[in-house]
Amino acid sequence: MNLLRISCFASLGMLVSVASSGARAQEAAAPLTLAAVVDDAAKNYPAIRISQEELNASVARIQLARTAYLPRLDATAQFNRGTRNNVFGSLLPQSIIPPMSGPVIGTNNGGSVWGSAAGVLINWQPFDFGTRSANVHAAEAARDRAAAANLRTQLEVETASADAYLSVLASTQAMKAAQTAVDNWETLRQSIHALAAAELRPGADESRVNAEKAAAANQLALAQQAVEISAATLHKFQSAPTSVTPQAKLLSSVPTATGAENPLAVSGNPLMAERKATTAENAAQLHAIERSWAPQFNLEGAAYGRGTGAETDGRRLTGTNGLAPNIGNYVAGINIAFPVLDFASMHAKAAAQSATLRAARANEDLTARNLQEQFAQAQAELRASETIAQNTPTQLDAAQTALNQATARYKAGLVPVDDVAQAQRLQVQAEIDNAIARLNVWRAFLKLQYLRGDLQPFLQEANR
Repeated sequence: MNLLRISCFASLGMLVSVASSGARAQEAAAPLTLAAVVDDAAKNYPAIRISQEELNASVARIQLARTAYLPRLDATAQFNRGTRNNVFGSLLPQSIIPPMSGPVIGTNNGGSVWGSAAGVLINWQPFDFGTRSANVHAAEAARDRAAAANLRTQLEVETASADAYLSVLASTQAMKAAQTAVDNWETLRQSIHALAAAELRPGADESRVNAEKAAAANQLALAQQAVEISAATLHKFQSAPTSVTPQAKLLSSVPTATGAENPLAVSGNPLMAERKATTAENAAQLHAIERSWAPQFNLEGAAYGRGTGAETDGRRLTGTNGLAPNIGNYVAGINIAFPVLDFASMHAKAAAQSATLRAARANEDLTARNLQEQFAQAQAELRASETIAQNTPTQLDAAQTALNQATARYKAGLVPVDDVAQAQRLQVQAEIDNAIARLNVWRAFLKLQYLRGDLQPFLQEANR
């Protein structure tokens, strides 16, 4: 029963592999589609989770900025035992010497008494000349930038995973062509070996074919390396790396790039949206800095009680007198503070932020120009790829015909083996070009839709 259960789980978790020579055979399953790769990357790739958590943090910072509108309530309580000696005179503000209250009793007595205190202080700003509102708007602008960055990251990850999938297919097709070349050279070698053994062809011809076969084997090794490298890149985007079975549509047809010649709306690209959000965030931060130099009005109310074991005439009370507050007070009022000399630092901060804002606007303009340039290049790439994809089948047919003729003429003793070698190279190259030509159209279409900021037309075309 356990063996049956293990077998069932294994059959569900494995995909058919188009592997290089010597790779282990895997159990057949449905092809790993382009859409499945993109969907997996969009849901599980760590970079997207990172940007999502950064967005969550920026949302939390908005709530943090809004807490500035709430009143502040502080409470304190203390119990102490100490002497009661007091002196006349001023003392500069500091945090080392504890404050002393009460009259000067004119002695320096080491006797100690109990002391206690407990109280609450409530503080609230009824108005702030727009400072808190500006800080909230700055936090909201940071949230918008993080949201745009999240969309940009998602688009980049989806595009990179789709490109990695196409790279695996392209390298696999190149490897197939290289393997075919090795097989063809081996067939020709066996034929020439028989002719050379019968002294119908010189032994140098067999040596030449062996050299060509070795060169083809080297190309096959490089092609296998390309397959493994591209597969490693693809597996990076998968939550559970699996092997890739070619999606037949991508190898046999080209996409219908509807609207490819339409102009680019740069605002649709998440990168441009992120640049605009960055500009808005810097503008909001500048506004918050400009609002920071303003008077602060605070409504304050306090209630407190104190207890002491010392009398004003210098006597000390016995027992636990002073351990509990027994004298109470309350106070309410408005506290106004204005950092007059902070104007210089605020002005410097505003100047620095203004420069950052101007740089953000320039970066926004630069991004728009770069996107327009890349879009025009992608359009040219798509047009060229479509033309090449139309021509490569003709080239392949001609190369195959030339190879067949050269092989027949060589066997008839009409041409040297060099003609066969040259025809074989051309045929291999034509086969590689033909296999990759359609994938190049898909890649150009992918790039075009990436720049538009929407991969759905590309994915819909792939799954049609």
